[in-house]
Amino acid sequence: MGSRNVVVFEDFFPAMVEKLGAEGFMKELSNGFQLLVDGDKGVITFESLKRNSALLGLKEMSDEEVVCMLREGDLDGDGALNEMEFCTLMLRLSPELMNNSRNLLVEAILNFYALCQICIN
Repeated sequence: MGSRNVVVFEDFFPAMVEKLGAEGFMKELSNGFQLLVDGDKGVITFESLKRNSALLGLKEMSDEEVVCMLREGDLDGDGALNEMEFCTLMLRLSPELMNNSRNLLVEAILNFYALCQICIN
């Protein structure tokens, strides 16, 4: 039987957020974007992602897989990833951060509601 290359994604993002704080983590995501960006166009293109995929440990990524990654994160349909789209995609790839963000949102809403109740009374 032939073996398939399987990419195993280990979610280091929660540990990074804990260590760096939210602002430091976002700076690291921005640095990651800069590593992959097409310097002339200012976005991550098929060519720049394919060329720099080894930096992600994905040097044997097929063209189809590169296109799939771009499609997954391309929110405005231009075929490339700007910095906001890249950061959004990276956060979406972290199930734990997505779960924590939901909890943080609920907490913020409850705090806001409590503050409103204090102001009303």
